[in-house]
Amino acid sequence: MLRQKLQDDQIAALKSGDKTRLNVLRFILAQIKNKEIDKKSDLNDEEVLIVLRKVIKELKESVEAFEKGERKELAEDSKKQLEFASVYLPKEISDEELKTEIEKVIKENQAVFDNNQKAIIGICMKQLKSKADPGRIMKILQTFLS
Repeated sequence: MLRQKLQDDQIAALKSGDKTRLNVLRFILAQIKNKEIDKKSDLNDEEVLIVLRKVIKELKESVEAFEKGERKELAEDSKKQLEFASVYLPKEISDEELKTEIEKVIKENQAVFDNNQKAIIGICMKQLKSKADPGRIMKILQTFLS
C-alpha cells in the first residue's frame, strides 16, 4: 500500500515536472526494489518503512555533512529531499506515550528484565520501531536501565 502510494506520487511528480520530488521518489523506490531483490519477494509496508527510514537517515547525515563543509546549496537541496521523503513516514507517538509503551513492554517481559536489563533493548526496539525513532526509544530506555 505504501509502495503503491510512492509509485502514484512518482507518476504525479513526473507529470507535474517536479524534478526534486521525482528524484527522491525514484531513489526511494530503487532502494525498495534492491531490498526486494535481496529478499527475493515483495516487501510489506513494515519493510518499506524500514527502507524509508534508512533513506531519511542518510539524507539527514547528508545535510549535516554539507553544513559542516559549508556547502549551503547542497545542504538546502538535501533538506528539500528530506522534506519530501518525511511525508511518507507515519506520525510518531509522543515521549509520554513512548514511555508508557516501554513500561508495558518491561512489565510483559519482567523475567528477562530482571535477569539481563540490556536484553530488553532488543525487545523494545522490535516492538516499538514502527511507532518511534530508535534514537528516541534508546534515550527513554536509558532512564529505565540506570
